Amino acid sequence: MLERNEIRAFGIRLLFSVLICLCAVSSSLAQVDSLMEVIASKQKDSTRVNAMIELSRFYLASDIEKSSDYAQQAEVLSEKAKYKKGMANAYRYHGLASYLIGDYASAVDQWLVSVGLFEEIGDKSNVARIYSNIGAVYFNQSDDLKALEFYLKAEKVAEEVQDTLRLMAVLTNIGALYGENELTYDKAIEFDLRALAMGEKLKDANTIGTIASNLGEIYTAQAQIIRNKAGQGVESIEREEFEAAMKEADEMDSLALAYFYESWTAFAGTENETYALRGIGKAYMNQGRFDEALSHQRRALALADNLDAKMDVAQSNRAIGDVYYNMGEYESALEHYHIALDLAEELSLKQDLEDIYRSLADTYLEMEDFDEAYTYQALLTDIRDTLYRTEMNQRLDGLLFERDMDKRQAELALVEEQRERQKLEKHAFQAGLGFIVVIAFILLRMYFTKVRTNKLLDKQKDQIETLLLNTLPADVVKELNEHGESKPKDYQMVSVLFTDFKGFSSLASQLTPHELIDELTMYFTAFDEIMEELGVEKIKTIGDAYMCAAGVPKPDPDNAVKMVQAALKIQEFMARAKEDRIKRGLPPWELRVGIHTGPIVAGVVGIKKYAYDIWGDTVNVASRMESNGEAGRINISEATYQLVKHQYECEHRGKIHAKNIGEIDMYFIKHEINGEAEKLVEEARSMISAEDRDS
Repeated sequence: MLERNEIRAFGIRLLFSVLICLCAVSSSLAQVDSLMEVIASKQKDSTRVNAMIELSRFYLASDIEKSSDYAQQAEVLSEKAKYKKGMANAYRYHGLASYLIGDYASAVDQWLVSVGLFEEIGDKSNVARIYSNIGAVYFNQSDDLKALEFYLKAEKVAEEVQDTLRLMAVLTNIGALYGENELTYDKAIEFDLRALAMGEKLKDANTIGTIASNLGEIYTAQAQIIRNKAGQGVESIEREEFEAAMKEADEMDSLALAYFYESWTAFAGTENETYALRGIGKAYMNQGRFDEALSHQRRALALADNLDAKMDVAQSNRAIGDVYYNMGEYESALEHYHIALDLAEELSLKQDLEDIYRSLADTYLEMEDFDEAYTYQALLTDIRDTLYRTEMNQRLDGLLFERDMDKRQAELALVEEQRERQKLEKHAFQAGLGFIVVIAFILLRMYFTKVRTNKLLDKQKDQIETLLLNTLPADVVKELNEHGESKPKDYQMVSVLFTDFKGFSSLASQLTPHELIDELTMYFTAFDEIMEELGVEKIKTIGDAYMCAAGVPKPDPDNAVKMVQAALKIQEFMARAKEDRIKRGLPPWELRVGIHTGPIVAGVVGIKKYAYDIWGDTVNVASRMESNGEAGRINISEATYQLVKHQYECEHRGKIHAKNIGEIDMYFIKHEINGEAEKLVEEARSMISAEDRDS
């Protein structure tokens, strides 16, 4: 039973806390009286401005209208006193007040003024903070492109001033944005891991728990997607392919468990501990380990009961029901589903009600109680309609927000135009040289303004292009820049390589979450460096598997040779790493490598969040080469062999049957003919043989 993806909901809660935590108030009522006395006194204007800002911050938590009033008073007085720091903070808190009443367009307007002033006085930490806030507004309005634009600005500034706390929050926000779409899970994981490393360094338990939970959710979702696809095509795919898919899903669940356990440790003693426990239980359930799943779900329920957290009690009961459903114990499942239903109705948890109605309908259907199944299916249909209307209203709010922003920008442009016109009219009364000097000054100022604007636009364009280059091949980025799109391309000869760690699930169970992630990062970083050195295109990582291709996006007649060179370097690195681990008394990591050469289609997936990928039977055959290979060796197909046999001596090892292709011969690479690679291969193989003899 597949639950809804809770990543976005969790991410929004973090984004909102990041925004509002800026407003933490420590003032007492006595301090408020003292601040009001300062405002009424004849002290320096800057001192009075600071008092107004403190009052604005204080009233954010209780009286937003008062907060806004004090912020506006501070704006007027600080502008009169030419006190830029006061102006910047006044517009900052005015923007927060506007945000809290839902006036997002005004909030963005005020924050843009604030960020400009903070830039003038060189306060880059606050520049990063405001950019992140603006990004959160656009994220909540479902404008992911604008959100990403401001998050990247915040990231760049935070890195410049080494503001680790701000950078960590921004990376988490970007990870939440990418985590909404299964096509960009890889990017979500990349940003989450960067933020997690910072959280661990700062020992920030809340951030560690949040990011680790998000990573657990992503890997759990990936495992479920793989199982669903394999299950839907079980009649049409071969047994080996089905088993490989199930193995990959189990590896994803192992990673999910590692992160959920890390989240549990970080959240220990807090109400968020229940969330981590439910994640662990869900991962165990997906693996069919029902006793362990029930143990953790019941622990989550007990904790939620102690905290009187009714929403968590409802969600934990539903999770326990899911375990019983998967065990086939439908009466027990119904008992917990109905408890969850009563609480969800009491709390008006519409999204949870959708999940519970679906679970009840499925359970009654399995019990052949068709009347009850129909009842809950009808309720499910009704609430889906309600949620759909809510989503449509949110989208409408987003469109109105965009329209309001466009209108405000037009109004600002009109005000600026009127201001320039009045200035010209005033100076029009002056004659001769004075008039000419004024006009020349205005034109010069407009010129420099245009120059500054163009530089800013160029800078922003460079930032976006840098992001694209980190995600897509350079040729694809160039095509997107020139034509606004990148069409899929056919390639007649491309070599595709897959790697997979032998016994990964067993290795993962012996390591702590930190050790597991550190180990994978070490191996994949080394593989990335090899690919960059040889001009091979990395496509993606899938759990513990690594996929790359030679001959894309630029055709390369030597792609098969390059790919074998890359494979040899990978196995050389693995042999060194294995020797080091054995010396330290640690279990070795071993790798299978498979290569196939043939036609593929390559292109960009999506229209908003781009991902470069390849498709075709060639990809499937390369995966089969890997799964039918041996640890420490390089297994290639007949097609690849014909292209490299002049340079590498190979060992024929039989045939396999491939869907849509037929029988395919397989070969192990032995060594390079009269080449240095012979030494590398033999060394790697001797290490493996020595270990096999010892064991």
